[in-house]
Amino acid sequence: MDFSIKVLPLPKVKYDIYRLEESKKSTVYYSKNYSKSIDDVLNELDSIINQCIRDNNILGVFAYLYRRTTFEVKSEIEKGAFEDNERMAAFDVAFANLYLQAFKNYLQQTPVCNSWKISFDARKSNLTIMQHLLMGMNAHINYDLGIAASEIMKGKPIHELENDFRKVNAILAQLIDEIQKRIGRVSYLMFVLDFIGGRQDERLINYNMIKARHESWNIATELWNIKEEHRLARIKLLDEEVKLTSEMIKRPSSIALRLSLRMVKTFEVRNVGKVISRLKS
Repeated sequence: MDFSIKVLPLPKVKYDIYRLEESKKSTVYYSKNYSKSIDDVLNELDSIINQCIRDNNILGVFAYLYRRTTFEVKSEIEKGAFEDNERMAAFDVAFANLYLQAFKNYLQQTPVCNSWKISFDARKSNLTIMQHLLMGMNAHINYDLGIAASEIMKGKPIHELENDFRKVNAILAQLIDEIQKRIGRVSYLMFVLDFIGGRQDERLINYNMIKARHESWNIATELWNIKEEHRLARIKLLDEEVKLTSEMIKRPSSIALRLSLRMVKTFEVRNVGKVISRLKS
């Protein structure tokens, strides 16, 4: 599947340090205050997961996957695996806060960026577990990651972060095999995509976990270099691009893939608590 994105013209925007305003609506894209440490992040993610299990909310599956990723990053920091472990901890928290704040705002019916809104709104749609995961990864990697990196390195040479940034990407990449191995425990007909979709499942994952990781660094350097008066307009454009990708994940152009996804969904585990439990085991 081709996930190339057409750049769309955008309306003029007003500029504010934390909000992007268009008419009377605003989109929060950076958290002023939320979690202060990786342990705080893990606790917040646990709260989201538990809440989603109680509500049988499919959004808890991405929260679980993200908790796994965050824990792995924390473990590597504690091993001293990064060039600057203190900076990496701050970066990981800034990155996580973008998701945590978006989730909180969504629950409170406060406007959120389009990248996250389409992912959160999809909880009402009849999508497969994999589609929900991919839409969450799309928003967090393609949108949040570059923003967080550019923010944490503001006033500092951004190239100093690159090696550690790519180490985090390598941790994300390691989850591909785990996702594919474990998703069959809750999505019994995922193998159908191999035959009908021409291994579209792997191609979808590879887009988010390979191509997106490379592009997120390009976005980070672009946002770091751009003048402040143009920064928010560029983020708004990025938001539209990421939303378009999620639209394609939600409704692929391939009729065969859409039909196979519908079949896969029919035989999936629908209890979110059971899904998360089986993904853990």
